[in-house]
Amino acid sequence: MKGKVVLVTGANGGLGVHVTHAFLDSGATVVGASRNIQQSAFDDPNFTAMPAEISTRENAMVLADQVIARFGKIDVLAHTIGGFAGGQSIAETDDATFHQMFDINLNSAFYLLRAALPALRESGNGRIIAIGSRAAVDPGPGVGAYSASKAALVSLIRTVAAENKDAGITANVILPGTMDTPTNRKVMRDADVSKWVKPASVASLVVWLASDAGADTNGAAIPVYGKDA
Repeated sequence: MKGKVVLVTGANGGLGVHVTHAFLDSGATVVGASRNIQQSAFDDPNFTAMPAEISTRENAMVLADQVIARFGKIDVLAHTIGGFAGGQSIAETDDATFHQMFDINLNSAFYLLRAALPALRESGNGRIIAIGSRAAVDPGPGVGAYSASKAALVSLIRTVAAENKDAGITANVILPGTMDTPTNRKVMRDADVSKWVKPASVASLVVWLASDAGADTNGAAIPVYGKDA
């Protein structure tokens, strides 16, 4: 991955930390974006922190423009931002929760893709990897808004894959089961964490999809369910 410029959203999140480290270990130049990220988050000369809020089209454009102004290109977009809310049936889900799930899990991806695709197309072999959820294809009770937003993300990424293969771009989405993150451990204290997906495993897959080895994988929704499959 040397010579590649990688934009990681949610770079200091539960999964984003692992994705950022994995790309840095591969030799890539990594731009880490999130609302409150700082340069001190990663002690690596190939890391650049860019605080950003991408919940609007304008802010997403600002981020993409900043990366291009600093590094001249974007080769890889690894979009790890996401959020979860649940516990209510569809009949009980309020408008605010429904809109929140789509803002975090779908709209942010849409705005950033629209902003970054021109640069990714120019690279000649751009890579897009998004983090979906098992719930996108295997929904359960009480998570309707979350599942719907992640299912829409899968459709969005697969559409981008079909629309941009002429430019050498690949776009794929990973569907993890419950991941072993600090937040999940805090919320689900009594769960059997041995069955959860290790974030480092997902991060390794993200880097592989971004590499030359992953060039033949496009438009895939890849299940990573851990021992709870």
